[in-house]
Amino acid sequence: MSTPPERGHDRSEPGLSAIVGERRQLINLAYRLLGSLTEAEDAVQEAYSRWYAMSGRQQQAVESPGAWLTTVAGRICLDLLGSARVRRERYVGQWIPEPLPDRTKWISGSAGGDGADPADRVTLNESVSMAFLVVLESMTPAERVAFVLHDVFRYPFTEIAGIVGRTPGACRQLASSGRRRIRAAQAPAVPTAGQAGLVRHFKEAWEARDIEALVGLLDPHATMIADGGGLVSSVLRPVEGSENIARYLIHIAGRAPGLTLLERTVNGQPGLVAQHSGVTVTVAAFGLDGGRITRIWAIRNPEKLRPWNGTGQT
Repeated sequence: MSTPPERGHDRSEPGLSAIVGERRQLINLAYRLLGSLTEAEDAVQEAYSRWYAMSGRQQQAVESPGAWLTTVAGRICLDLLGSARVRRERYVGQWIPEPLPDRTKWISGSAGGDGADPADRVTLNESVSMAFLVVLESMTPAERVAFVLHDVFRYPFTEIAGIVGRTPGACRQLASSGRRRIRAAQAPAVPTAGQAGLVRHFKEAWEARDIEALVGLLDPHATMIADGGGLVSSVLRPVEGSENIARYLIHIAGRAPGLTLLERTVNGQPGLVAQHSGVTVTVAAFGLDGGRITRIWAIRNPEKLRPWNGTGQT
């Protein structure tokens, strides 16, 4: 799960050549801290702006530009997390982290252009799965920063302390608290092939409007959460129970003729994309346990689907 920090740059080259390689690392970090690719890109851009605002002499005095950028980006993300909690209290409906397209398809050229999109630079592994990011949302800003920096990126608590503004011992406690949250919510791992097969059967049952098949694929206590952000129609409260979810999905299918379901990787795991007239209108991620679907996260907010609609997916 860890992504080793990129450090050790020659301090004699504090300019572009010394810091350009840090961008991917910073995007990886900021996305996990913020749960939003757009906000991650903005946070990293702000960190770079502060670097370039320094004089050449000030830059030369920085022993490790990479560590400096990480510290600044971490503090920016910590501030953003504090304000985000207030914004999300006013958010219309449920807030779900922004979904990432399949990294391989993104890099392969389907997006066109020069491949410099921020999604290009996010390493997809279990630490960006939707289930993982949702648990991160339950943490306090300080817990999230300490846990992600230490457990995911393997930063020492002495460095984390300078970002969070607490002692190394306090940061160790914050990370430990975050770790307990992850363990409490963590379902047993399901092999990728098994995940893909279950999601495929779910897709086929939904397309066939087979309510009994859908109920059979869902855990009796399954929960579905949809995020429309008040910009599109969406259920505002979680839909609970296999039968209620199945009936809701059949209802949606009946109201949206011409909807096309595609098997796609969502945050590194098998998921579904719903398109209407070639436009992605929903991205669904799944939580699985015991051979059944326990969680469905349906992102419908068009602002969170921009990366999916600039790629020409078919």
